Amino acid sequence: MKRTYQHFCPVARALEKIGDRWSLLIVRDLLRRPQRFTDLLRSSSNITPKWLSRRLGELEAAGIVERDSQLGRREVWYRLTPTGRDLGPVVRALASWGLEHAMRPPLPGEAIHPGLLMNMVALSLNRWGKRLSRPVTWSLRFTPGGPYTLSFDGERWSSQRGEEANADVTLTTTPEACATFVTAEWDERGQYAERFQLDGTPDRVEELLQTLSIRSDQAE
Repeated sequence: MKRTYQHFCPVARALEKIGDRWSLLIVRDLLRRPQRFTDLLRSSSNITPKWLSRRLGELEAAGIVERDSQLGRREVWYRLTPTGRDLGPVVRALASWGLEHAMRPPLPGEAIHPGLLMNMVALSLNRWGKRLSRPVTWSLRFTPGGPYTLSFDGERWSSQRGEEANADVTLTTTPEACATFVTAEWDERGQYAERFQLDGTPDRVEELLQTLSIRSDQAE
């Protein structure tokens, strides 16, 4: 039975649509791009196929998600409707609030997705006003997880999947080490940087370390 608050309030009505467990995380993933059922299952990690099917059905019924199926294509893709895309500012606001008030180091065995982790790093750098005097590109190779690129265009930081051939610095690490690093206290981050392999000229490596609030002597 669908939960109702029986409360005349737009917040209550919104939560009746998207307040169930997993619903906003599905929206979060679909805000990046349309995805298959298996993609969503992998990204959410601990959701079961039964619950994912149920949540997708509820989001479809609410006009937030729609199926994208084509004749001759075996797989069904899911994407947000215009109504669903209107949740973008809500998800971004929750991410900012969580970053400021709810983050903690990863728990043992907790799923860490490099793409979501890199989005969090870019959000952190933008939120805390980290600026450089020039555009930069850093490649981060996650083992496991593959390569991602973190870029500063002179105004804002952004992340994307894939590796930049001419990156200023290449950083190789594990998702767990990187997640532990970015959630550590500022004065403790140097010790966690020992798990990073950094490749680049000394001045570019120093630039990365300073941007992430690590002195080069802390990373040695």
